[in-house]
Amino acid sequence: MARREVFVNIYEQITGWRFAAIIILLLIGTGILYYFNQLGETLDEREKKYARLYAESIKFTIEQQLNSTCDYTYVSEILLANETVPMLLVTNGIPTNTSQNIPELEDKTRKWTDQELLDFKYNKVAEMEQEHEPIEFILFKDKYRVYYSNSDVVKQLRYFPYILLGTFLIFGSLAYIAYSSSRKAEQNRVWVGLAKETAHQLGTPISALMAWVEVLRTNPDFDASIGDEMEKDVKRLETITTRFSNIGSIPQMSQEKIVEMVEQTLKYLERRISTKVKVHFASHIASDTTVEVNRHLFEWVIENLCKNAVDAMVGKGELFVTLLPLSKNRIAIDVTDTGKGISQANLRKIFKPGFSTKKRGWGLGLTLARRIIENYHDGRLYVKETQIDKGTTFRMILDAKSI
Repeated sequence: MARREVFVNIYEQITGWRFAAIIILLLIGTGILYYFNQLGETLDEREKKYARLYAESIKFTIEQQLNSTCDYTYVSEILLANETVPMLLVTNGIPTNTSQNIPELEDKTRKWTDQELLDFKYNKVAEMEQEHEPIEFILFKDKYRVYYSNSDVVKQLRYFPYILLGTFLIFGSLAYIAYSSSRKAEQNRVWVGLAKETAHQLGTPISALMAWVEVLRTNPDFDASIGDEMEKDVKRLETITTRFSNIGSIPQMSQEKIVEMVEQTLKYLERRISTKVKVHFASHIASDTTVEVNRHLFEWVIENLCKNAVDAMVGKGELFVTLLPLSKNRIAIDVTDTGKGISQANLRKIFKPGFSTKKRGWGLGLTLARRIIENYHDGRLYVKETQIDKGTTFRMILDAKSI
C-alpha cells in the first residue's frame, strides 16, 4: 500500500513540474512578444522622425526656391540619410516624381507608360495611407503631402517573434514527442518484463498443484468433488498465467463470436460475485457477429470492468452489460453500474498507473484494460458517462464483422 502511494506521489510531482514548465514557457513567450513589440514601436517612432525630417527638408527646399544662394548640402544629407523608409510626395492630390526607397520607381531598366506610372503611384499612396497618416504642409497655396510606410526591417520585425515562438514550439513539440515516446517505450518494457516474470513465477507452483491433485486422487478416501473444484482453481490460475504471458508478448488473435463470449464471461462472474448484485445482459447485435480478439485478454477486460463495477456498488446493486451496433462496422460494449460514480477530479486519473480509490490494490486494473483494448485490439475504452451516487458507464468500441 505504501509503495503504491509513493508511486502516485511521484507521478503527481511530475505533473506539477509539467504545469510549472508550461507557466514558465508562457511567461517567456509573453516576454518575447512584449520585448519585440516595444522594439517595433521604437523603430516605428524613429521612422516617423525620418518622415518628418524628409517633409521639412522638402518644405525648406521649396521655400528657398531654386535661385536661392542657400547651401543645400546639409539638406541633401538629411534626405540621403534615409535609406530604408519608403516615401512619396503628393502635390494637390497628384503624385510627383519625388520619392525615396521605392524599388519599383528606382529601377531604371523598367519601362513605364505615363498611365502605368501614375496608376502605380496612386496605388502606392493608397497602401501607404493604410499604414500612416501623411505629413501635410501648405506652401504658396499648394497642398503638399508626404506619404510613407514602414521599412522592410520593421515589417519583418513584427513577424519575427511569432516565427521565433513557432520555431521554439516546433522544436519543443519534437522534443516532447521524443521524450514521450522514450518514456512510453520504457513503460512498455516494464510491462512486458513484469508480465513475463509473473507468468514465469506462476508456472512452477501451478505444475506442482496439478501434481498434488493427482496424488490426492490416488487416495481412496479423498472426495472427488473436492478434487474437481481444486482442478477448476488450478485451471483458473493457468488462465491467469496465459493472460500475463500474452501481455508480455504479441498475443495471438482469432475471430470470436462476441455475444457468446461476453455472455459466457458474465455467467462465470455471476457465480463468483455478491448475490446482492443483479447482472443484466442485453445484445442488440446479431448473434453471429465476430470480433478479432485474444480471448484470454478480452475476457480479462470484461472481468476487470465488472469487478470494478461491483466494488463501486459495494457489493449491492445492478450491473448492466449491453452490446450495441455502431456505424462503419463497429460495435460498443457498455458496462454500467449503479454505484457511487466518479468525481470530475478522479475522472482524469482513473486510467493512470497506480491510481486507485480502493484501500487495497495497486490501481493497475483499468490501466491494463485500456492497454489491452487500445494496443492489442485497436479499439477504445473510456468513461461514457458518470454521475455521483447514480453510477458509471464504461464503453468499449471494437471493429466487428457480420453485423
